Amino acid sequence: MNSRVILVSDDRSSLRSPDTLLWPDAACMRGIHTGEWTAHIFEYAMSFEGNMTQVRELAAANGVGVLHPHGALATDPPSLIVCDVDSTVTRTEAIDLLAECAGNADEVREITARAMVGELDFTQSLYARVRCLEGLHIGALEEAWKATVITPGTAELVAAAHDVGAAVGLVSGGFTAIVDPLAEQIRADFAASNELEIVDNHLTGRVVGDIIDRAAKATWLRRWASERGVALERTIALGDGANDLDMFAIAGLPIAFCAKPVAVEAARNTIRCERIDTVRAVWAH
Repeated sequence: MNSRVILVSDDRSSLRSPDTLLWPDAACMRGIHTGEWTAHIFEYAMSFEGNMTQVRELAAANGVGVLHPHGALATDPPSLIVCDVDSTVTRTEAIDLLAECAGNADEVREITARAMVGELDFTQSLYARVRCLEGLHIGALEEAWKATVITPGTAELVAAAHDVGAAVGLVSGGFTAIVDPLAEQIRADFAASNELEIVDNHLTGRVVGDIIDRAAKATWLRRWASERGVALERTIALGDGANDLDMFAIAGLPIAFCAKPVAVEAARNTIRCERIDTVRAVWAH
């Protein structure tokens, strides 16, 4: 088979309408039902020539995600999956959790929201938000980690990736105090994030070293792919906002997960239910 289109949802009945657009030319269709989510995988003997715009619009109207892998990923599993963290691998934003501790939650959330839809430059917005944390005791980092909500299906996705020999990396504009223990808990293979400066057990309101911004995310994806000897066409990138667009541009399959419109438009592959392990439908057999 040379092409496949995958519909994914946590509501089985929602697949019926978009299914009708994919049936006529399909060589075969297979269904996966895990109890938590359902995927319908349509396979084509040739490159799918249907109206993907119409498929995506009808799927979106029904809350259904659409994945359309090309090249190597149309037939083979990925070799590397790189995930954003805040609002992707977690349902929380680390900076917002820390801002709650600092008493600056509303101000920081407003800056975060504007950055994620592309209204503000990420690096400048990060500096502005981190300044709001000046003087915060390091105990707040542990509190923020304990309050972090991991996205359902994360451990299952990592395990499924490892089962087919793929590595998993976390790359985040968030902070090592959250991302490093998260990576250890879910058994991710790589992690890169920003480091908060600490002096005398208090945050200084500054970041140490280079910033993980949208360009850096793409750099880390390339670096990890190179370290593993993986072609970029065999990589998957997952994210939810404007800060993920550069890694979307180079990945073999960019996926917007429960994402902002700017990420959906860039990736064109979507997951709309809060089960991140639906990604494994890409290589399901």
